[in-house]
Amino acid sequence: MSKGAFLAFVESNTTGTGREFCAAARARGLRPVLLTRDPARYPYLAEDAVDVRIVDTGDLTAVVEECAALAEGAVRGGGGGLAGVASSSEYFVATAARAAAKLGLPAADGDAVARCRDKGTQRAALAAHGVPVPAFTEAGSVAEAVRAAEVTGFPVVLKPVSGSGSVGVRLCRDPAETRAWAARLLERATDERGAPVPARVLVEQAVQGPEFSVETLDDRVVAVVAKHLGAEPYFVETGHDVPAPVPDDTAAALADTALRALTALGLGWGAAHTELRLTARGPVVIEVNPRLAGGMIPVAVRAATGVDLVDAVIARASGLAPAPAGTGAGHAAVRFLRAAGEGRVTAVTGLADALAAPGVVAATAGTAVGRDVRVTHSFLDRLACVVATGPGPDAAARRARDATHRIDVELDEGAKGDR
Repeated sequence: MSKGAFLAFVESNTTGTGREFCAAARARGLRPVLLTRDPARYPYLAEDAVDVRIVDTGDLTAVVEECAALAEGAVRGGGGGLAGVASSSEYFVATAARAAAKLGLPAADGDAVARCRDKGTQRAALAAHGVPVPAFTEAGSVAEAVRAAEVTGFPVVLKPVSGSGSVGVRLCRDPAETRAWAARLLERATDERGAPVPARVLVEQAVQGPEFSVETLDDRVVAVVAKHLGAEPYFVETGHDVPAPVPDDTAAALADTALRALTALGLGWGAAHTELRLTARGPVVIEVNPRLAGGMIPVAVRAATGVDLVDAVIARASGLAPAPAGTGAGHAAVRFLRAAGEGRVTAVTGLADALAAPGVVAATAGTAVGRDVRVTHSFLDRLACVVATGPGPDAAARRARDATHRIDVELDEGAKGDR
């Protein structure tokens, strides 16, 4: 691939990995360009001088046309054209895959990715192939949701059929909670990205057991990760440990179940992030995400194992050879600073102090001065993140946790608004 070719990203994660994607593209000699409806969502764009094109990213034709124009303009200017199209955002991975395929560039199966993003369709496909999943029912009305919950047995988990980052996911312990939460989900016309949402919810059996994720590239397991969750009735991820501190046979069972799930869904090209619960009867798949993990998990995987998943995704999307694995520290942990209140951000301090703490390899803010903070009981509540390494899982976790205490996000609680 000619040096200087563009690599187009369709939207981005708002924190962590999106910025890493652009940095990895540059390290490969590529020119990252972000296609987005709203550049203001991403503070890192200005800080890192990332090229931007304002596009209706909800319109596949508009995305393809913009990518084609990028390629043509680059060639006319003596550059290397367009190397690939990708996305770090779950909401846009199908669009990126379909755009890449239309342009003859490396891509996953866009239709398989789109099917996977519908949680009801995903559940049905997994169940049909014998992959263990929670008992589930799709509901299109409040009454249907309550009936489904009563048949399944309380408690149940209610969630949108499309979404990401625990947005809209809640444990409901009785008919009243189910009725209220189903009504709240079904009255939503758009998601947090402004895209229309289906008028359906998923009612699931509440599966008991610790939560993990399996990070894969193509059909290869790279890491099994232990997850930490906040207090019920919500499911906000508060941290990750790499590798998961579990016996080898447990890690192997989780990995095998994740690979079976990818096969059932027609995936297996590029990165995937499969979430599971380890129950008394074995691993149960909670969700397969057809993209690289967020939450700074790839940074932790690189720090612990030496495998750079972000670079691997960039290489895959642009048709380049993967880099050999480096040397990892053995253990890494991710911990988040979460919003304890609401208001407008007036200052973000302590990031340099956190980065200077023992074992810390990354300290990033997920917000910026002038932005509004609301408590949403989702990934949006994570205001900052630290990744740290250590000689063992406990040491890595302690270092990451202690470093988050050095970060302070000051709020003007009298200036609350929409995020």
